[in-house]
Amino acid sequence: MFCPFCKNLDTEVIETRLSEDGTTIRRRRACPKCQKRFTTYERVEELPILVIKRDGRRERFYREKLRNGILKASEKTTVAADQIEKIISEVENDLKQQETTEAESKVIGNMVAKLLKRIDKIAYIRFASVFRRFVELEDFEKEVKKLL
Repeated sequence: MFCPFCKNLDTEVIETRLSEDGTTIRRRRACPKCQKRFTTYERVEELPILVIKRDGRRERFYREKLRNGILKASEKTTVAADQIEKIISEVENDLKQQETTEAESKVIGNMVAKLLKRIDKIAYIRFASVFRRFVELEDFEKEVKKLL
């Protein structure tokens, strides 16, 4: 690691600490040439998860986008913010465990719907109606009958 101050290539690690969550290593370094100290961080570089949309386009998986969809479906229900975060984390972890870094939006939607169904039936129906593109009243009716 080179010194950011004098560009010397020979720097020394004087202290190493692991972050609380265990995902990052913090290193304090010193430059023997200019005597200045600086900090570096080391973490695993993760490949992004790509979502394959219905039309075949691929876009990066964003927790925030998934959160917004679940929040919209969960408005005025009993679903708590920590439950939503738990759903998002579970879906993201499941996606990271797969052999590929790509997932169809349909698969992600089914994961979320399955988890929402356990927590709140209204939020589930709202999410499913958008995700599965309910058009007719009969679509809602069929889904509600499955719940009963």
